[in-house]
Amino acid sequence: MAVPDRPAAPPACAGIVLAAGAGTRYGRPKALAEGGAWLRGAVAALRDGGCDPVIVVLGATGPDPRPLDLPAGVQHVWAADWATGLGASVRAGLIAAARTPARYAAIMPVDTPDVGADVVARVTAAAFASASGLARAVFHNTPGHPVVLAHKHWTSICQEAVGDSGARTYLSRKTDMVCVTCDDLATGVDRDYPASSAR
Repeated sequence: MAVPDRPAAPPACAGIVLAAGAGTRYGRPKALAEGGAWLRGAVAALRDGGCDPVIVVLGATGPDPRPLDLPAGVQHVWAADWATGLGASVRAGLIAAARTPARYAAIMPVDTPDVGADVVARVTAAAFASASGLARAVFHNTPGHPVVLAHKHWTSICQEAVGDSGARTYLSRKTDMVCVTCDDLATGVDRDYPASSAR
């Protein structure tokens, strides 16, 4: 009797949490928001969505991760030049991911607290299935996170991630990005202010 082939394991995907900013509008670094709940939630979303390892990019809180009480097994890297903009965090995260066996990276900011593992799993699956290896979540026709990037794009993104552009400059030229609708799973809204603040 023939033994059915086992389905191929998905490629390794690193999860990268961008948590380096000072959170000027929020009033404190968002890595510390809600007693660290946003950070733990982003880590859990990536981990439970299939990412391994999960890497947290630190910045404004300093290079010591202990005040953040990161979950066990989570890696961290400090972007010493974090104050120059989002690009520094993206570069630090991708360079750290390049030291792992991962062939994909799922990038998620710390301030989208309602994005969960189901969104991450849907977007990573789309990236794995695409020829480009590029996919991103879209919420109500608005591009959001996570953004999933195959390894072949990392060097070019690191070269172009300057200031606050992150991966945007590189990705804006790509016509083969898979846009994955996730309206049914989350809002994907970036939280820039405390829930109780008037604005």
